[in-house]
Amino acid sequence: MAIARRSDPAAVWQPSGPAPEGEVVWGHATSPQRVALLCHLATRLSAQRPDLEIVLTYSETSPPDKVPQGVTIEALPAENLKDIRRFLDHTRPHLCLWTGGLLRPALIGEAAARAIPLMLIDADESAFDDARFRWLPDITRATLKHFGLIFAASANAAQRVLKLGASPEIVTMTGPLQATGAILQGDEKERDRLGQILTGRPIWLAARIALAETEAMLRAHRLSLRGAHRQLLVIVPEMESDGDAIEAQLIESGWRYARWSRGEDTTEATQILLADTEGEMGLWYRLAPVTFLGGSLATGIGGRDPFEPAALGSAVLYGPNVGRHLSAYSRLASAGAARIVKDAETLASAVQRLSAPDQAAAMAHAAWEVVTQGAEATDQLLDLIQDALDLAEAP
Repeated sequence: MAIARRSDPAAVWQPSGPAPEGEVVWGHATSPQRVALLCHLATRLSAQRPDLEIVLTYSETSPPDKVPQGVTIEALPAENLKDIRRFLDHTRPHLCLWTGGLLRPALIGEAAARAIPLMLIDADESAFDDARFRWLPDITRATLKHFGLIFAASANAAQRVLKLGASPEIVTMTGPLQATGAILQGDEKERDRLGQILTGRPIWLAARIALAETEAMLRAHRLSLRGAHRQLLVIVPEMESDGDAIEAQLIESGWRYARWSRGEDTTEATQILLADTEGEMGLWYRLAPVTFLGGSLATGIGGRDPFEPAALGSAVLYGPNVGRHLSAYSRLASAGAARIVKDAETLASAVQRLSAPDQAAAMAHAAWEVVTQGAEATDQLLDLIQDALDLAEAP
């Protein structure tokens, strides 16, 4: 704290908007996957506490592209008391969820001095080897003592925080906490109706594709049809407004297609269903045993959330550009629940291989195990957060 008092206060912290009102949870993320985790927790908490507001700060990572409703992004204050106090006076959190590690001693110390409950979740072993404080060996030890609960991402992380002086009573080894996304709703009657119409036909889904990826999808489908002439491709564009442009490509290439937004239904002759309506991804993920997730062949997008199709029993295929969700794809791929493709040819090969029901079912089962893994720890954490908020007094 003495160092923080002497720190250069030139960059004065400024809020991004008006002060939050009511209950406030402050979540700090140290990696893209932890941004996703905090957004996932925020969505589930908001369902139980509609008036809850979440303030999200981050370090060692880029800003998130999109956050759920009720989440406000604020800059992390500099490690000086003037900025720290401005930040805490503005946000007035009832609870802090600090993820990973990379601790900020002055900030955490000031929050503790204000009796703000602190939880360290998804604690990572490597995040406590901070070169800044090696000449002050007790600073991490003292900072850890401010936390009332620590969820360690591994046995090694648990041992590390215990060695640094954390009380065994507050440390739980949970494994990595991962956001798995909410299960999307879908029209079950419509799914059953389409299932009867399409009985016996192999189906694959190109989900939320960018317009630049359409040509690769059509080429992959043409190649795949050589081995399964009754196969149906369902194309869902990322933007509903892309429907006309995709339809023009279908007409130019001579495809037999139906357009969902016009109420057109598939027939035995239909080769492609253009599903250019919003809010129906749950239906298409349930219908298709194989999904290629768009935004992953085109550059500059970073991929889509793979847990959405995985949670609904669809095997996942994806391209190489998935930087925004790299941890999630890696987790699914290592479990045999997702496969990477690099172009139309490798996509067609993967679709043909997964046309065998047992192949797609094995991947879908592996995906379901990944999605459900760690759910118990996440539920436990949510219960503890609810309890802490019930007990917390207004700051």
